[in-house]
Amino acid sequence: MPDGLVRRFHTQCIGLAASGVVLLLSTPACAKPSGPVTPTGETEAETGWRLTEITRGLMRPWGAAWLPGDEGMLVTEREGRLRLVQDGRVLPEPITGLPNDIYSNGQGGLLDIQLHPQFDANRLVYLTMSTGTNSGNRTQLLRGRLSEDLTSLENTEVIFRVSQDKPGGQHFGSRIRWLNDGTLLLSIGDGGNPPIRLDGDLIRKRAQDLSAHFGKLLRMDEDGEPVPDSPFASDDDPETDPYIYAYGLRNVQGIARRPGTDEIWVTEHGARGGDEANLISAGSNYGWPEVTYSREYSGPRISNLTTRKDVTAPAVVWTPSIAPSGLTFYTGDAFPDWRGDMFAGGLVTQQIRRIDFENGRIVGQTTLQFKDRVRWVEMGPDGGLYVLTDEVDGGLYRIDPE
Repeated sequence: MPDGLVRRFHTQCIGLAASGVVLLLSTPACAKPSGPVTPTGETEAETGWRLTEITRGLMRPWGAAWLPGDEGMLVTEREGRLRLVQDGRVLPEPITGLPNDIYSNGQGGLLDIQLHPQFDANRLVYLTMSTGTNSGNRTQLLRGRLSEDLTSLENTEVIFRVSQDKPGGQHFGSRIRWLNDGTLLLSIGDGGNPPIRLDGDLIRKRAQDLSAHFGKLLRMDEDGEPVPDSPFASDDDPETDPYIYAYGLRNVQGIARRPGTDEIWVTEHGARGGDEANLISAGSNYGWPEVTYSREYSGPRISNLTTRKDVTAPAVVWTPSIAPSGLTFYTGDAFPDWRGDMFAGGLVTQQIRRIDFENGRIVGQTTLQFKDRVRWVEMGPDGGLYVLTDEVDGGLYRIDPE
């Protein structure tokens, strides 16, 4: 979500005089979206925790991955650098070997990172990035081998590219998550807000187009190839893309598997309000932009529908927006009451939402408030809950008992 737009109202819906406000807000185009899911606003503050600084000095960090043993952590900086954090400090020299055509503009740049499940044996690292120019760019998935001395990526190759270029610096998606079967999910954003167009139509409409990658969760193997048992791989229509795992998604920047299950959860940005947490079902349509609780940044509703028979309803809707980025489930011992709960980072609200699970059901939410934008939240190998903040002087932190 672009900064500064979350609470902006346009005179189209709020009116220029108090006498006109009620009338305008009661029109269908400007009415508050309602449906089977009650949007969550502010929540009770979580207590009994404190933030421990591990290090600062990261330039707009986006994703991170722990290396085995005491080798440290790899962190991506959106401007195009891959950094190594060891013993509580950011090493001064970035890791070399990345392409020189990373498109770092707006929301684009060097984004997520994940290690191959057999990293100990093959040392393979997977990264997402945007490449191109402001008039034509796309998300790519890169794979490289981390050198034994931790200084470079070797034999790098692009193993997947989004099917089309798009204009502008918005909505690249880019979260990576490995599944239990050794395949991976990659989120791709819808391409951007109006007036951004592709081939003459609003690009966000491509989220409903099964021939396009925009607004989708894609599934692929470790080499970036489509998987034969994916939901649309055997579709008779030659235009249907075999990578598509789920569709109708605006801009997913959080993916997590619920521990002890095969459930995949995602969080996605809405526009003005209407951020969502969704339980993903293979082949399902999540509605964007035809079915949504979001409104345009200028005020009017994007759609008159918040539910439809062929659309999977969200589990959580956030209005006003939290701008969710980063998602994990807590499995540590430091906070027994948190075990099994889901934690979603919030950029614009500078917070983490704790989504309380009991017996597999969401029963409530609380807020962990920060002073910076939360880009990434993840469980560490030590059982700690870690956070990256999206700042020019971004930091890595651990959440500890107070």
